Amino acid sequence: MPALRQAHIGDHGTIVACVQRWWGDSRTPQQARELSLLLPKLFLQFFSRTSLVLEDDTGIRGFLVGFHAADNDEEAYIHFVGVDPQLRGQGMARTLYTAFFQRAAEAGRTQVRAITSPANTGSIAFHRALGFTVESGDREVDGLPVHSDYDGPGQDRVCFRRTLGS
Repeated sequence: MPALRQAHIGDHGTIVACVQRWWGDSRTPQQARELSLLLPKLFLQFFSRTSLVLEDDTGIRGFLVGFHAADNDEEAYIHFVGVDPQLRGQGMARTLYTAFFQRAAEAGRTQVRAITSPANTGSIAFHRALGFTVESGDREVDGLPVHSDYDGPGQDRVCFRRTLGS
């Protein structure tokens, strides 16, 4: 099992490369590069203390970029999670989420939020299995509450919330 540690700003280039490589099997190289743009350096520059990395002697095998809300003392947010495809299905993402939950609770946070695309059925099932509830949206897609244009025109999202300690 890879070792868990706090992320560092120096991990940024490696994490971006991981996103481009790990998602290359399900996207074009251009789409994988665009996905990696969701992780500008500022996330590790300002939120490395709340972000996590799983690594072994071969390098980074998984990561979670998350932060505690600046506008309130109750919420934390998971922005982006990745696991090496060779390790998927082995509990690595659950390990990252569980560690994030524990650290957020220790910091006094009581809620964790996350989002995903309505088309990402694997992510939706994973979040539900971890105890997240789907928040009400402004419309439904295949029975799933969706927030229209959440991330801009045509960028609908499913929003999750999980109460810590439950």
